[in-house]
Amino acid sequence: MYQLLQTGKERQMKRLQELFREESGYKMFLISVLVTGLGYGLYKGMIDNYLAEIVSMGEFDRGVAEFFREVPGLLLVLILAVFYMYTAEALYKAGAVIMLIGIAMLPVFPPSKILVTLAICVHSLGEHIQLGMKNTLTLEYARPGKGGEALGQQNAFSHIGTLAGYVFVILLFTFFGAGKPYKPFFALTAGFLFIALIFALRIQGQSVTDRTGGRFHFARKFKKYYMLEVFYGARKQVFLTFGPYVLILFYGADARTISILFAVSAVCCYFCAPLVGKIIDRFGYKIVMISDTLILVIVCFFYGFAHHLFSMHTAFIICCVNYILDSVISLASMASNVYVQDLSDDPEEMKTTISTGVSVNHMITLLIALFGGWIWHALGIETLFILSAILGLCNSAYAATIRTVKRA
Repeated sequence: MYQLLQTGKERQMKRLQELFREESGYKMFLISVLVTGLGYGLYKGMIDNYLAEIVSMGEFDRGVAEFFREVPGLLLVLILAVFYMYTAEALYKAGAVIMLIGIAMLPVFPPSKILVTLAICVHSLGEHIQLGMKNTLTLEYARPGKGGEALGQQNAFSHIGTLAGYVFVILLFTFFGAGKPYKPFFALTAGFLFIALIFALRIQGQSVTDRTGGRFHFARKFKKYYMLEVFYGARKQVFLTFGPYVLILFYGADARTISILFAVSAVCCYFCAPLVGKIIDRFGYKIVMISDTLILVIVCFFYGFAHHLFSMHTAFIICCVNYILDSVISLASMASNVYVQDLSDDPEEMKTTISTGVSVNHMITLLIALFGGWIWHALGIETLFILSAILGLCNSAYAATIRTVKRA
């Protein structure tokens, strides 16, 4: 067994060396991504049940909380414009610090809707700062022509860390969950994010940065990328916010069950992320952008209507399977980053465009978060997921219009 593990480790290291430039800071970067994923798994595995069971947030309140959680994503382009002189590595580290502060607030604050939403918002600020920088650093550290697969490996590291976090939640709530001790577990999450911060601070690479300009970038050649980000942000927000909440409020899933679901989803994404990256490099980002929606329509239909067609128990299982499928097809979002890399003239343009894209998709994400809860409350979950399917189809139709001119 030990020899098998050593062989697997050596094979993985060799593969990473083939994908990333040796002189880059990819090793500490990927370890920090791994440990950050662990902390995120702990946080994500508990937060929805904490909001429902302890903070007493209903579907509309959850939408409002998600609105404020997504505000940092909209403001990201403004925030990064202020700190345009800093490299992507420096901003990635700053995001780690802010995420840690946000999580540390949760075990300290009382279960007030306002205070808990504030803590979530602070954590989200750090998460969104890291989001743009994470993809940028991956593409910049990657060897030429290996961008898609490098993103796949980075996603795999994130998912395996997240999986470990979900397993922690499952074990914690199995042995200590009788009294719902959420706050000690949030403190444990903060401890893991502190470790992730230590690894982030050890990243030695220095990305190429234009220190004379800001981080706004709305070049005409990227207009289709920005529109794709709008469609993708809208459709993913429905599942990100309301997917787990449907299982909790509508089907009565507890934190342990939700974490098991998230763990299975993370395993699937861990194995599928490198494969999706290879598919992007092999067949091109356009095909991936278009094809993922075919599965999405099926996923949305069963998520919204399974309880009309089957018993509640069977419908719950179907919705869990569909949640996992949505997580897997969401990996296709890597394709848009490769699209940006092909269009960009230099790493700085790529970096600012990806960061701007994060803010662009949050313009619609905020509206979905705010009104999604109202749509669910007033019109039912069926309407909510029909809307998600329509947005997905719009995403594919628009992706079909892009021109794939690969750069050398």
